[in-house]
Amino acid sequence: MTRRTPALAHLRAPVVALRAPVVALLTALVAASAVLLGAGSAEAAGYRYWSFWEGNGKNWEYATQGPAVLRPDDGTVQGFRFAVSEDSGDADQPRRAPDFGAICADTPAEDGSKRIALVIDPGTAADAPDGEKPPALRTACAQVAPDASSADALAAVAKPLRYDSSAMLCAISGYPKSGCGEQVSGDGSGKSSGPSRTAEEAEGADEGGDGGGGGPSVGLLVGIGAVLLLGIAAVIQARRRR
Repeated sequence: MTRRTPALAHLRAPVVALRAPVVALLTALVAASAVLLGAGSAEAAGYRYWSFWEGNGKNWEYATQGPAVLRPDDGTVQGFRFAVSEDSGDADQPRRAPDFGAICADTPAEDGSKRIALVIDPGTAADAPDGEKPPALRTACAQVAPDASSADALAAVAKPLRYDSSAMLCAISGYPKSGCGEQVSGDGSGKSSGPSRTAEEAEGADEGGDGGGGGPSVGLLVGIGAVLLLGIAAVIQARRRR
C-alpha cells in the first residue's frame, strides 16, 4: 500500500493541475457567450409602420392581405394602427373596438354602394418619428363602390395617402410626413438606426428563416461557435504540452 500511494498521487497530479485552467477557460467561454447573446438581444429592433387589421365583430385580427388587394364586404370593419413593432405577432392593435353599428350609424345604406367602417389610429407620441406629433384617433364610414378595395375605402375618407415604390402604405392623412416602415433602434429611444430594412423586407427575411423572431443572428451564433472551438483547441494543446 505504501509503495502504490505515491504512484497514484503522481497519476492524479496532471489531472488536478489541468482541471483548474480548464474550469477557468470554460467559465470565460460561458461569460463570453452570454455577452454575445446579450448583445444580440440588445440590438433587436422594431419597425415603424401602419399595420392593417380586420374586425371580427368583437376583436381585431391582423390582416392576411394588404389593403390594395382585399375587397371587403358591406358591413366590414377595418383598422389601421401606426406603431413600432418587431413583427405581426407583437403589433399594436387599434385602440377602438371594431363596432360597425357605432361607426356607420349616421351613414345610411344606398343601392349600388357598400359601407366600410374604418378605425384610423395614429398611435402614441412614443411611436412617432422625431419632430412629429400623432393626430387624434378617429373613425370614419366610407361609402364606396361594391368592388372597391380597402385602399379605396381608406382613400375616400383619409387623404392624402402615401405609398412607396412597392405599394406599401406609408402615410394616412399625411402622417407621418416621411419614412416608410423603417427600422428603429432597439434601445427604447424610437430613433432610426441608420440604413436599414423596411418592415416588408424584415417580414420576408423572417419567412425565409434568416432573421426571425428577434433572436441571435446566424453571424452571432457562428461567432459563439468559433469562440468555443478556440477554447477546445486550447484545452487539447494544454494536454499535449503536459
